[in-house]
Amino acid sequence: MTTLTEALDALVAAARAAGLDEAAARAEGEAVAATVSERSRGAFVDWCAQTGRERSAEEHMLAAKRGNRFRAGPTPLMSQLLLEKSTASADYAGALADVAIAGSRLGEPGPDAIGAATTVTTAQLGGGAAGLTSAPAAGLTPPVEAPGAFDLPVRQPVPGLGDQMLDQVRRVGEQVRRQLGALNNAAPTLPGDPGADPVADAGGPPTGAPQPADGVQTQSAEPETPAAEEPKPEEPTKTVEELLAELDGLIGLANVKGEIHRQAAVLRVEGLRKQAGLESPTITRHLVFNGNPGTGKTTVARLVAGIYRALGLLSKGQLVEVDRSELVAGYLGQTAAKTAEVVKSAEGGVLFIDEAYSLSGDQYGKEAIDTLVKEMEDKRDDLVVIVAGYPLPMAIFISENPGLESRFRTTIDFADYTDDELAAIFGSMVKGADYDAGEPVVARLREILAATERGPSFGNARFVRNLMEAAIGHHAWRLREVTEPTVEQLRALEPEDLVVDPNDQPAAVGEEAEVAPPEHVEPAEPVDPFGDDATVARTPKDPEAETPQEES
Repeated sequence: MTTLTEALDALVAAARAAGLDEAAARAEGEAVAATVSERSRGAFVDWCAQTGRERSAEEHMLAAKRGNRFRAGPTPLMSQLLLEKSTASADYAGALADVAIAGSRLGEPGPDAIGAATTVTTAQLGGGAAGLTSAPAAGLTPPVEAPGAFDLPVRQPVPGLGDQMLDQVRRVGEQVRRQLGALNNAAPTLPGDPGADPVADAGGPPTGAPQPADGVQTQSAEPETPAAEEPKPEEPTKTVEELLAELDGLIGLANVKGEIHRQAAVLRVEGLRKQAGLESPTITRHLVFNGNPGTGKTTVARLVAGIYRALGLLSKGQLVEVDRSELVAGYLGQTAAKTAEVVKSAEGGVLFIDEAYSLSGDQYGKEAIDTLVKEMEDKRDDLVVIVAGYPLPMAIFISENPGLESRFRTTIDFADYTDDELAAIFGSMVKGADYDAGEPVVARLREILAATERGPSFGNARFVRNLMEAAIGHHAWRLREVTEPTVEQLRALEPEDLVVDPNDQPAAVGEEAEVAPPEHVEPAEPVDPFGDDATVARTPKDPEAETPQEES
């Protein structure tokens, strides 16, 4: 059974092989494991021990908050590999999947951990926006038989969980790997794998690779000296029209779509005027996204990055998403260097700062803001900054800083989703995860939505995503004793799989508290000050005290 420590080491090795920053890769892995395990009782104890930290529920909570974004889209390093169409993307995604599985074993795991691990693994394909699209998401390809990056060692049963539950995560991982192989136009096997193509391993095209229309091989045993011709520059991954069509395919967000279309048209004309030698006023490209959680801000920011790149305004088009904790250091003077490093990683793309107003109010945050303003000026030709958060705090944050107010002149408001839109988003998410949700499931979802209070902290699409994750976990729990479930059983969600409140689930916590030995439980205290973390502090397990019964 792979531990989190071992999975993180493997992730760092995959990052090293891909030429990625090893420290950043480890941080991504720790955040993935934390967000997968955030609702597993006592998980922070195991997470801290296996990441080499002092025991701290707060550290685990902060890492889980950073990792929450990876449930809806790929990690920054994974995005970079996908953007570059790197052949190392499958290996890195596989290592992230192993980290997610290891994270799902921390503490006293339950169905939620499996659902979260499945969602995180699926999101690494780059289809985080699929859950918000109105068009039905295509099902993933069947799992491949050849071993490779997503194959796991033979596993022993996990205490409290059926091994078949982890098999579902493994199945998703294999599907993602197959998809990545297709995206990279590469065979989904590794050199030396049984079934790997010896011709491709030797440097030639895969045996089954598509051939040119004229039937002539582009590479032969005795390659001819190619005619002198200039290498063609790489075309943008997607055109502006394709990206705008993807934007239009999102559910709801009519106001947002109109504003992004307007921005694209204005910036396109500005570029054409410059090419024609005409004077053109400098148009601020930085944006403010106002909206409650889960209203699609990150998804739209990712599309904006692609649109700006396709327009020639950005050289790379990557999206780097951060919050206060990733910009502010522990001491004055360190924050400037930390912020500058983050901005450097976003150069050529979009820097997305969530809850940007959290930088206000202290000298550390002020140092980060001052550094950010300077970096925005120095890199104004190849950097776009988007700040996001709740409407009122964002308005105060921008107005209080003249340097920011002059640079953020366009504000886009993201409205809450209606019940119909949330039901459509849920259906699209379920299809994207290769599950089926019939009318009874949708009816149950509507009952939950109707009974849920809508306040400023309501999660919108995040709320239904959490519902889906919980449903996937409870679906796996239902099948834990079915030896050979059918494909229909593996895909079909039932109404009872939907948990009324996926953010809290007090009943599940209460049940665990009743069966836990008193000496292993400290007084329960909420880890998340916002009330959406059900982790309960407890003392670490004594490995020597484990019994065979606990492993069954």
